[in-house]
Amino acid sequence: MNELIGVIRIRGWAATPWYIQDTLSMLRLKNAFNAMIYPKDSSIQGMLNLVSSYVTWGELNDEGLRLLVSKLEISRGKKVNEEYVKDKLNVDFQSFVESIKDGKLRLNKLDEIFSLPIRLHPPKGGFKGKVSRPFRAGGEFGYRGDKINELIRRMV
Repeated sequence: MNELIGVIRIRGWAATPWYIQDTLSMLRLKNAFNAMIYPKDSSIQGMLNLVSSYVTWGELNDEGLRLLVSKLEISRGKKVNEEYVKDKLNVDFQSFVESIKDGKLRLNKLDEIFSLPIRLHPPKGGFKGKVSRPFRAGGEFGYRGDKINELIRRMV
């Protein structure tokens, strides 16, 4: 099984340097509360380290992956259903999630089929810390490990 990283943008564009904006665009995180799923590799890790004060990320478990995939959209406001996945990819929805988890499909390569990035709501109950502090110091941005799944659960 490939290890997957869930990345969520938690800060907006105001006073963001151009090189951070470019990197966030490459990660397809153009607005706050957008999310993407990436495989864990060194190129993605380097980009995440560069934009770490604008995003939070961590390793996805099965529940977090399932919740994020359930928020996929075909077009703005129209959710993905089993019939659509069966029609476009010739697999059922559960097999689709399993193939993403196993690394057979990369969600970031399926932008012709889905409307990417995944749009989320602000977290229920708000952020527990300041978005201008790193997660290790009681804030919200940066690497958070498997605690990303708790944040995803509150944002879906």
